[in-house]
Amino acid sequence: MSAKTARRGGQSSTAANDHRHSSQPSREKLQRENERLQRENDELRRKVADGEKQIADAEKQIADLERQLALRQRNSTNSSKPPSSDGLAGEQRPRGRKDKGQSKCKPGGQPGHVGHHRRLVPSAEVSAIEVMLPEQCGHCQRNLPQEPSKVTTQGEPRRHQVTEVPPVKAHITEYQFPNVVCDHCGKTTRMPLPEEIAGHFGPQLTALIAYWTVVCRLPRRLVEAMLADVLGIEISLGSTQKAWEEVSQAVEQPVTQLQEQLPHQAVLNVDETGWRTNGDKRWIWALVASQFVFYTVAANRNTEVLVSLLGAIFRGILCSDRYSVYLKYHSG
Repeated sequence: MSAKTARRGGQSSTAANDHRHSSQPSREKLQRENERLQRENDELRRKVADGEKQIADAEKQIADLERQLALRQRNSTNSSKPPSSDGLAGEQRPRGRKDKGQSKCKPGGQPGHVGHHRRLVPSAEVSAIEVMLPEQCGHCQRNLPQEPSKVTTQGEPRRHQVTEVPPVKAHITEYQFPNVVCDHCGKTTRMPLPEEIAGHFGPQLTALIAYWTVVCRLPRRLVEAMLADVLGIEISLGSTQKAWEEVSQAVEQPVTQLQEQLPHQAVLNVDETGWRTNGDKRWIWALVASQFVFYTVAANRNTEVLVSLLGAIFRGILCSDRYSVYLKYHSG
């Protein structure tokens, strides 16, 4: 090899070494820069996460404050609260009538109204359970088994309940009284009709008729139509009146016993209101004791009703709305 060639080889080797030495710091510098950027990225992510958490906390706090403010602003105009509580619940209820077009309340639930949802009955108490299975997979569209025992489930199923009135059919019991022939004298004997089944309607049907006519205040003709249309029970107008009278006689004794206990109560809350009977004006009185409520319908709204129920002097505490009748009874 000539000296010139040797010098070229030496120069090439030296250049390569210089290139390797120069690239080494560049890779280290890039690596350090990458690590710095990674740290900055992690720091930014942490700050974003903290910011999102602060925003969520602030939104929750705002929602709580709005709910508290709505509760403070509830009164008789935007809730079921009585007008007597308006003075303690923000702005007082405006008095007098106003046009519907000027109302500021939108239809539907008002601010502060707590939603109510129908509660599910425990599965052990329902009449029937039907398992509803999807026909196909919602992801791969593959057909799925349609038998509950052949499918694999995960977690708790969604529960949806539908309440329905069962088919209603009157339960009719026929009592037969055969003429039994005596082996000794050859004559026949038939059992007399027991008193407990002497009527044509059972106690539950009789109580239902009384509930509709007394509590629901339905006309007897409407009760007659409902029994025929809903229950398939044909009944005359006179039979509805007779059923009502039977219930009235059945409760007469306990009502008398409760009335006798009224004068001996420590505290009674009393009030009365108008009550129409066949178009005539009557008054229904309610006397609330600690363990029972006594109702009576009277033709008058005076102290004579209180005297007939409580006596001339009531020894306990009588709570009322200070209507003149109660003040007159108290002064007496």
